[in-house]
Amino acid sequence: MNCRNCGAPMRLRQDQQCLHCDYCGNIFYPDRNEDGVRVLGQPSGRPCPVCATGLEQATLDEHPVAYCARCKGMLVDMSIFVDVIELMRSRRGEPGAALKPADPRQLQRRLECPKCHRPMDTHFYGGPGNVVIDDCSRCQLNWLDYGEMARIASAPDRTYSEAVTTF
Repeated sequence: MNCRNCGAPMRLRQDQQCLHCDYCGNIFYPDRNEDGVRVLGQPSGRPCPVCATGLEQATLDEHPVAYCARCKGMLVDMSIFVDVIELMRSRRGEPGAALKPADPRQLQRRLECPKCHRPMDTHFYGGPGNVVIDDCSRCQLNWLDYGEMARIASAPDRTYSEAVTTF
């Protein structure tokens, strides 16, 4: 991306969610998209495991992710996965209604890890949301299709249910 102020190339600085112009010092914060993802417009160097489009560097609630602008899926490091969900839940207000079960046919899909290029494991996510996710335990990466992170974050959970019944 080029600077809107002077036209020079902008670059992403490590661990930041904005682009910097080295020439004029301008800083640009991309808007969040409908998924809450701030796409930074810089290639991640990894292909999308679903549609093979190059993943882009992005942030989700201030955490780094790799995002596919084509299919809107995201690659999330396992070390931040729970933190992202908890942060999204802290802002959700009241949880959504119970969700329909995940389609078991999704378990038949076989994706290749964008990092090591070995098969990812496809399984039901153990928490709320009724989703099937793909992960690579070797690389510590989770792949979530469009809308799955939001489903997990907005789903009712046991903690909320227990808190409601204790009153």
